[in-house]
Amino acid sequence: MRRNARLVFMGCLTVGFLFCTPKKGPEMIVEKEPFGKTPQGDIIELYTLTNSQRVQVKIMNYGGIVVSIRVPDRHGTLGDVVLGFDQLDGYMEEHPYFGAIIGRYANRIAKGAFSLKGVDYTLARNNGENHLHGGIRGFDKVVWEAEEVRNDDGVGVRLTYTSRNGEEGYPGTLKATVTYLLTPDNELRIAYSATTDKATVVNMTNHSYFNLRGRGDILRHELMITAHHFTPVDAGLIPTGELRPVKGTPFDFTQPVAIGDRIDGDDQQLVFGLGYDHNWVLKDAGTLSLAATAHEPETGRVLEVWTTEPGLQFYSGNFLDGSITGKGGWVYQKRHGFSLEAQHYPDSPNKPDFPSVVLEPGETYTQTTVYKFLTR
Repeated sequence: MRRNARLVFMGCLTVGFLFCTPKKGPEMIVEKEPFGKTPQGDIIELYTLTNSQRVQVKIMNYGGIVVSIRVPDRHGTLGDVVLGFDQLDGYMEEHPYFGAIIGRYANRIAKGAFSLKGVDYTLARNNGENHLHGGIRGFDKVVWEAEEVRNDDGVGVRLTYTSRNGEEGYPGTLKATVTYLLTPDNELRIAYSATTDKATVVNMTNHSYFNLRGRGDILRHELMITAHHFTPVDAGLIPTGELRPVKGTPFDFTQPVAIGDRIDGDDQQLVFGLGYDHNWVLKDAGTLSLAATAHEPETGRVLEVWTTEPGLQFYSGNFLDGSITGKGGWVYQKRHGFSLEAQHYPDSPNKPDFPSVVLEPGETYTQTTVYKFLTR
């Protein structure tokens, strides 16, 4: 492991002249260590990113999973704010995509089928009658090639994966790259890119579950989403195609609202999702803009989400059911975590009026999402 350090001059003493004893302080650091092996024998590596403010992010090359994010509260006490497991074994079992890169297509595709350039494609139906998060073995369950990143903007890890033509039913060989970068400003920047040799559909995101308090439910978190419309869904959580105004509905987060204030109402959309599991239509697609802010009053921790994507899926952890024991023996119950997944809209391959998710040869798919941590 390579460690970098800078000199911070502290403890100055005047003895006829100014005398300062140099003291080593933390610099931007990236470290790599073994994290275990998959049942197939693949060696999994864990990358630890640390900045000069002691913020620490751990990412592994299995699924590109964000294993932990340690950030300070208003008193400077560090705490892990994402759900997951202490050991690799937990990630080898079925789990709800904790921290993972999702692809080729994040979210749902109706009835596991779409047509592209006159050809019908059939995908796995792994969520009732629908296709979810890339299928049986999506990007969350593959081993990515990894390399450390160090530049003027921070430290990180660059992950690459080649998804072969026909993998999980998708056309084209897709070469995907995801770069995680931790900055001195407590930002985790995620840059995605992909190219293909045949027309295909692409929609990638990260599926971290956040709890800014560290443990317990997330109902007192105050959430703001910069969207005036959302995409209502049917009983199978497939968008109807409508862009519905949020005004006057439980989906209006244009001003900060506690997540739990309206989550158990009788609105049909809340019934379908068992709470919030919907896509919000963002105003400034294509430019890196503020999409959402979450504030946890007890700790003072704040999460800002910035993205270039046209949509944001807010999921309130409705399907966590106490069957998973996570970090430190914490049993994950309903609504113990929430996700803010920057993305294109669900079922876009079957909704021609939605922003296109088609990637052609010679083009490059890109998106950038930033999770920024602050205190208040």
